[in-house]
Amino acid sequence: MAADFTEETAAKAVVDSFTDTRDPRLRQILTSLVEHLHGFVRDVEPSMQEWEQAIGFLTATGQMCSDTRQEFILLSDVLGVSMLVETLNDRKPEAVTDSTVLGPFHVVTSPRREFGDSIDEVGDGQPCVVTGRVVSVDGTPLPGAGVDVWQADAHGFYDVQRPDVTPVGNLRGLFTTDDGGAFEFRTVMPRHYPIPTDGPVGQLLTRTSRHPYRPAHIHFIAEAAGHHPVTTHVFVAGGEYLDTDAVFAVKQSLVRDFVEVDDPQQARRYGVTAPFRHVQFDIVLAPTGA
Repeated sequence: MAADFTEETAAKAVVDSFTDTRDPRLRQILTSLVEHLHGFVRDVEPSMQEWEQAIGFLTATGQMCSDTRQEFILLSDVLGVSMLVETLNDRKPEAVTDSTVLGPFHVVTSPRREFGDSIDEVGDGQPCVVTGRVVSVDGTPLPGAGVDVWQADAHGFYDVQRPDVTPVGNLRGLFTTDDGGAFEFRTVMPRHYPIPTDGPVGQLLTRTSRHPYRPAHIHFIAEAAGHHPVTTHVFVAGGEYLDTDAVFAVKQSLVRDFVEVDDPQQARRYGVTAPFRHVQFDIVLAPTGA
């Protein structure tokens, strides 16, 4: 005869229901989830009204998701869970570039661009040139590596946020490194911006008196054969909100000076007008055996 479902027996009763789960990793995850979730409920002792509000919040979060908006990722970001998962999975050699959050505005397929191309299809903002190399931990260049980049515009918006005024694919690009592992592209200076606040996550920030801003940055995903890929950012040194990023993603190793260059000869070399900003951002990947 089964024991009564009580405060003391509740978690065990649910955990025991997973006994026949064939996948041991799934059983481990569900067991831990139930034990922690039940512990949270016993600790907080929510009223029925509070629990209904919690369910309503999660329901509204799911309803806010679309092909171009992922509210659950946003929720994970502002609770620091995304960066915690990144950190736990970033136990690689010290020389490897630090990883950060993917964010809610990555798209599966960025426009393919050639070495030195511009990802700016609008021409609104201060010109910026980004150069770098993708290398292995021993400094060996990685030719043919993929470098996926995306960023907000000079007004703090991604293309998918304003499809009526911004071309799809603006400030996005998929590059391939050259024989020396180098990549190069033209863009505009990124700007700090608020994460979307028109949904449940925005309401959460308001209720907790938190600001929604992210410091200026450019996103990168770099991947090469025989190496672990990395999702990361380069942050603009001296920018606002570096110390209070709404999604906790700033790492000092990723902050760079975007140096102002007022040299017409260099401007011609990169195909921009002076003055422009320039940043060098090298990305170090760990071999899969490391």
